[in-house]
Amino acid sequence: MAFLPTGVRVGQMRRITSAHLRLWGLTALCDTATLVVSELVTNAVRHGRGNPVGFRVISSEGELRIEVTDGNPAPARLRDAGEAAENGRGLVLIAALAKEWGVSPDGRMTWCSLAIPEGGS
Repeated sequence: MAFLPTGVRVGQMRRITSAHLRLWGLTALCDTATLVVSELVTNAVRHGRGNPVGFRVISSEGELRIEVTDGNPAPARLRDAGEAAENGRGLVLIAALAKEWGVSPDGRMTWCSLAIPEGGS
């Protein structure tokens, strides 16, 4: 799915993710996955230089993979946000919550995978 980078899309992508997780019987991941989606989509909207944002959620082989592309070749990176900073902690949260995360070789996609708990839901 691709869309124009507007702030309203962050909430829409969270709702779409929650709906898919319910359909897939993965409700145990809803809170974590929607937080990750919020962070990744927000980063793409803010830093994607106006490029369309691509969004994909895939469930396979014991993990949920979330991919967001933004067309910006500058790769997402962990930051050391100061205590008073109002932003800059998104990837730190993702790194703490995800099984793994990374950036595509061309820097345009940031992804993470979440472990699916035994039994799914």
